[in-house]
Amino acid sequence: MSNNINGICGKLILGGKICLKTGLHIGASKNFSSIGAVDMVVVRDPLTKSPYIPGSSLKGKMRYLLARVYAREGQLKDFKDEDDKLLRLFGSSGEKLFLSRLQFYDAFMTKESLERLKKMDTDLYLTEIKFENTIPRLSGIANPRQMERVPAGAEFAFKLVYNLEKPEELEEDMRHLGCGISLLQDDYIGGHGSRGCGRVEFAGITLEYKDYAQVSGKKALGFDVRTKAEEAFQNGRNGVVI
Repeated sequence: MSNNINGICGKLILGGKICLKTGLHIGASKNFSSIGAVDMVVVRDPLTKSPYIPGSSLKGKMRYLLARVYAREGQLKDFKDEDDKLLRLFGSSGEKLFLSRLQFYDAFMTKESLERLKKMDTDLYLTEIKFENTIPRLSGIANPRQMERVPAGAEFAFKLVYNLEKPEELEEDMRHLGCGISLLQDDYIGGHGSRGCGRVEFAGITLEYKDYAQVSGKKALGFDVRTKAEEAFQNGRNGVVI
C-alpha cells in the first residue's frame, strides 16, 4: 500500500450560499419523521426539523461528475482506479491511500430562508408536496405518488475546507474544485434531477486562508496563497482544468 499522507501547510476555507433554482429532494428513511402520507420525505436535521443538504451528497456528486469528465468517451472507472488528481482531493482507502484534501460541511438553511418559509402557506413544515403519476405502458394503470421537496428559492449556507499539503499542486486542485462547482450547477443535487428537481446555483463564494506553516516554525511559502487560489478557482469555473 502506497502512503500519500502529507503534512499540512495551511487551510483554505470556502463559504457562500447554495440557492435552489428548482425544488430539492434529498431523501431520508420513511421512519425518519412522521410526515404522514407522503411517499418520499426529505432529510431533516433531527434537532431543528429543518431540511439540510448533507456534505456527503455534495462531495459524492462532485466526485462523480469530475470522474465522468476524466472518463471522456471511455467508461467510468472504479473510484479506486481514478486519476491521482481526484484521489488526493476526495480520498481513497484502497491500495493508494489518500486522505481527502476536501472536507465538506453539511449545508443548513439560512435564517432568512427559514423565516420566509415559515410565513408561507406550504404543504409541510418548510417544504412542499409535489404530486407525480406514473403509468406503466403494459397495464395502463395510474400509480400516483407524493414527493416532499424544499421549495425553489430557499438558500443554504455552504462551506468546505481544503487542506494545502503541496503548494505546487495548489493551482491544479483549485481548478478542479472550481470546475466541480460549475459541474454541480450544470447538473443537479439529490434525486429526480432528470425530472427537474435539484437545480442549484452557488452564490457569493468567499475564500479565506489560514497559514499553519508558522505554527511549526516553517518559513512562509513566499507567495499569496489566497490570491493564487482564487485565480485558479475562477479558471476552473470557466472550464480550465488541466
